[in-house]
Amino acid sequence: MTDKTNPAKSEMAGTDTLDRQNVTAKTEQLEQYRTDATGQALRTNHGVKISDNQNTLKAGARGPSLLEDFIMREKITHFDHERIPERIVHARGAGAYGYFQPYEDFSKLTKASLFRDPSKKTPVFVRFSTVQGPRGSGDTVRDVRGFAIKFYTDEGNWDMVGNNMPVFFIQDAVKFPDFVHAVKPEPHNEIPTGGSAHDTFWDFVSLVPESAHMVLWTMTDRAIPVNFRSMQGFGIHTFRFVNAEGKGTFVKIHLKPAGGVRSLVWDEAQKLAGKDTDAHRRDLWEAIESGDYPEWEFGVQIIPEEDEHKFDWDLLDATKIIPEELVPITPLGKLVLDRNPDNYFAETEQVAFCPGHIVPGIDFTNDPLLQGRLFSYTDTQISRLGGPNFHEIPVNRPVAPNHNDQRDAAHRMTINKGRASYEPNSIDGGWPKETPSAPVDGGFETYQERVDAHKVRERSESFGDHFSQATLFYRSLSEAEQQHVIDAYSFELGKVDRLWIRERQVNEILANIDLDLAAKVAANLGIPAPAKGTVEPRKISIDKSPALSQVNLLSGNIKGFKVAVLVANGSKASDVDDIKAALKAEGAHVKVLGPSSAPVKSAEGGEIPVDASADGMPSVAFDAVFVAGGAEAAKAFAMNGAAKHYLYEAYKHLKAIALAGEAKDLIAKLGLDPDAGLLGGADAKALQKDFFAAMAEHRVWARLPKITSVPA
Repeated sequence: MTDKTNPAKSEMAGTDTLDRQNVTAKTEQLEQYRTDATGQALRTNHGVKISDNQNTLKAGARGPSLLEDFIMREKITHFDHERIPERIVHARGAGAYGYFQPYEDFSKLTKASLFRDPSKKTPVFVRFSTVQGPRGSGDTVRDVRGFAIKFYTDEGNWDMVGNNMPVFFIQDAVKFPDFVHAVKPEPHNEIPTGGSAHDTFWDFVSLVPESAHMVLWTMTDRAIPVNFRSMQGFGIHTFRFVNAEGKGTFVKIHLKPAGGVRSLVWDEAQKLAGKDTDAHRRDLWEAIESGDYPEWEFGVQIIPEEDEHKFDWDLLDATKIIPEELVPITPLGKLVLDRNPDNYFAETEQVAFCPGHIVPGIDFTNDPLLQGRLFSYTDTQISRLGGPNFHEIPVNRPVAPNHNDQRDAAHRMTINKGRASYEPNSIDGGWPKETPSAPVDGGFETYQERVDAHKVRERSESFGDHFSQATLFYRSLSEAEQQHVIDAYSFELGKVDRLWIRERQVNEILANIDLDLAAKVAANLGIPAPAKGTVEPRKISIDKSPALSQVNLLSGNIKGFKVAVLVANGSKASDVDDIKAALKAEGAHVKVLGPSSAPVKSAEGGEIPVDASADGMPSVAFDAVFVAGGAEAAKAFAMNGAAKHYLYEAYKHLKAIALAGEAKDLIAKLGLDPDAGLLGGADAKALQKDFFAAMAEHRVWARLPKITSVPA
């Protein structure tokens, strides 16, 4: 009905009616695209019911994955193209150039040229990354770190696409989209960014026992490294090296940092994320710019083919390690990073790693996770970098020539001469031509492995043990590391809203790893502790592996460490000069911090230059703290709440702290107990030896029981 007394109101009423009709029509239009999977069968995008969503189609339970697996290819192809243009995973990263140099001729192990000549330096580009978060997320979130290396060898590019942890969450690549969908921010609110403390992640991993080992690694301090320079790198999968005689050998790839393996503590990581989102990027850049080149020892565990089945687990299972006590690491050479990129986007962002990029002397195994990655990475780069010519982007170009008959497509940069783009041809003299296989310097020849099996979708029985190695890992950790694991599970599961997911993780996963671990996490969550696990514990040949504990992986020196030197008006310049000289001699980095960025007056009557203010560079940005002596400065520190907080926070994070001269009285005034890492002395020279020794231990673990009573 119209309102004849008020035409405007009548017109408005008509408009409202039309708006409601449009909204209703749009809603009905969209409704046909909404879907509810409740009670529905799992199907392909084309409507085919899926009988097995757990395993790739393989030639035998331990055989290679088959290209005809249209279900796996459809699932991973769709997953690979879900995001543009940033990477779906490993989006946030930093990279640098450097080189690899072998220690000696390892041609008995592999015919790959980069391992044969100890005088040869093979150029590399290395990219470090976090897995879960987007490009704008923080560096210090709890997450797995990518450790990918592109070797520009004279035989072509070899991409070693690894992580800072030696295992992975799943055994078969067909489950990778499921895992990543679960760990990514929840779809209804895009929260949380860069973290795994939410329901969908813990729902998935509590339902997938094969993830237990890797989840435990991410609950350790390995998931919050001090910096990229302090991370180990791992190839994760078992690969093959092949020598000139065609003999194959299984290998597991390891990279150990020359500066030792070090991590943040959780409170420190959280605060650093707020204070400096780019902490890891900045550290890598500044280390290289200052000439403190990051270095790793590249080594492999060597397993003769005849020993393939001698272990308590399957070599092809990416959720398993080989303890170093059973197979020691053979060092092959050193990896050094000595040059920063000139342009982040052109190099670090556009670099494309693919596990399928190998060279003669290196080959694959039938690991079903690796087999899927061989397909997935190239497919992803095609979408992310605009087409199949991503290899022509400068950072991806090999140093070896690359002539073939591939042509055209988006972003083609090569200008091909000649008329033939096919092989064989007679128009262009038959070029480019195949290179026959040869013991060395021949064309690539795939390792000849006999495969005789039925096509099946099933998991090998040898992949069935999901908990024994998680138990080995947990029981190999120090008491402090175990407590951090308990704290991490408690924090993460405390963020899970659904009680049944918390209970399932504790009762069906943690209880099968270690009952004490399960009981302590259960107590922190306020749920009953399980009396036993849900599976029978499996006995394996090794009870502990000391090489798995970070406390056993320190360098024993302080090269590359960062030290804050606190000064105020009245500080002794002699202390500052002495400690700076001593630290520089040890290869450490020093920042002199004052109340502001202005110079301070020294006790000797001069000035002490200041690098930054203490507020701008908090204690979480440093490995240790030194306070210069001086009566006037000591009094100022005692009266300054920010200065006291600086020391309290460093103490709480178990760092070495040295206070010289009159400043040592602050220990008592702050109510702190001296220990092996909280030191007072007459001057800088008197403190050096003990201070440096405490720093080399990375953390003062004996202080851990005391810190709960220290003011935050």
